[in-house]
Amino acid sequence: MVELESMRGFGFTTIHKDKKTKARVGEITTPHGVIKTPAFVPVGTQATVKSLSPEEIKESGTDIFFVNTYHMYLRPGIEVVEKLGGLHTFMGWDGPIITDSGGFQVFSLGREKRFGDRIPAQNISSSSLDTGNQTIKPDQYSGLVKITEEGVEFRSHWDGSKHLFTPESAMEWQWKLGSDIHIAFDDCTPYGVTHEKAEVSMERTHRWATRSLTASQKLKVESQKSGKLYQALYGSIQGSVYEDLRKESARFITGLDLDGIAIGGVAVGESKKEMVDVLDWVTPILPDGKPRHLLGVGEIDDIFVLVERGMDTFDCVFPTRTARMGLVFINPTNPSNLTNPSNKKYEIDITKARFSEDRGPIEEGCRCYTCVHFSRAYIHHLFHVRELLAYRLATIHNLWFVHRLMDEIRDAVSRGTLLELKNKWLYDNRS
Repeated sequence: MVELESMRGFGFTTIHKDKKTKARVGEITTPHGVIKTPAFVPVGTQATVKSLSPEEIKESGTDIFFVNTYHMYLRPGIEVVEKLGGLHTFMGWDGPIITDSGGFQVFSLGREKRFGDRIPAQNISSSSLDTGNQTIKPDQYSGLVKITEEGVEFRSHWDGSKHLFTPESAMEWQWKLGSDIHIAFDDCTPYGVTHEKAEVSMERTHRWATRSLTASQKLKVESQKSGKLYQALYGSIQGSVYEDLRKESARFITGLDLDGIAIGGVAVGESKKEMVDVLDWVTPILPDGKPRHLLGVGEIDDIFVLVERGMDTFDCVFPTRTARMGLVFINPTNPSNLTNPSNKKYEIDITKARFSEDRGPIEEGCRCYTCVHFSRAYIHHLFHVRELLAYRLATIHNLWFVHRLMDEIRDAVSRGTLLELKNKWLYDNRS
């Protein structure tokens, strides 16, 4: 198996397993480089991690980041990216890239209309649109989205033009983009969906996963003839918050000839406890020899929970989005932060007036470009006057911070001290 994966240019190797948890340290090998796991994956929705150059992304410690197929399809267009050499050339990024199928963005356009459930506003993703709470047939979106067995028909949120996503087209587009890892087209459910509707959705995901795999295998054969690099495919486990469905989905997806496994739907409104439950249900079913990716989760306190349950990679907009809001990360175990006046253990709001004359860096001892060169007072000033440099410097720090945490976690797993590190970060030295 290892030799076969090596020939493909993609493979996963476990270097160390924690004896007290399901955590593991490993490496994912791709044609564009190696990903040290467990790894945080920044989100570069529009083929960029907002405000950062590829050099700055790499210097932060990023091995791989996420690009969204839906947004690439709408702007600038798949054919444009392909004509300009694929994502790596288009972006000037020579490391690994993962793309999703575009399914989450499509489905979030009209999730309330589709399922007919009255879902509280706080459980609607920021990427969804407010379309009201009318009850209509399960397989109909109102206006923006319509789902059939073939795929999902939707209208662009940019100009209202009509488009169709299918498992086959999602695979074709990801191959044209040239990412190293693809996600199979899946049916994403919102939080609060009934068991009956979640089951219908899960079964459709399984049929679409099979179609995605068939389409991807054909594209692999064609790509080998033209000398293209190997591109891996992950299947997505669905089933909402229902134990029987999640386990059934895990068994089905792991039974397919996929390169890796993604766990989907966990971030769409579920509580942290429900996220943990989902991982506890599915992880024992997952094969040891394939990498595992959790979609859409990655707040600081989540990271320990995910690693502890055997996740290898996970993506989230949280570190970069909060940076642009002026929320920058601090280490709760750092003695200089024990008097942090914020009620947030892992962050400070640099826009607050108390930082206007603070000479110190965001984080004492941090070696990121921002902390080495600038004071809290300067960054506070940049946010106050809305200078674009504020977003860049805060984002550099937050990404650097998360990747240094991942370094600590990998080291702790290798040393067998993950739980001690977790307790130190999550429970000790509370501010």
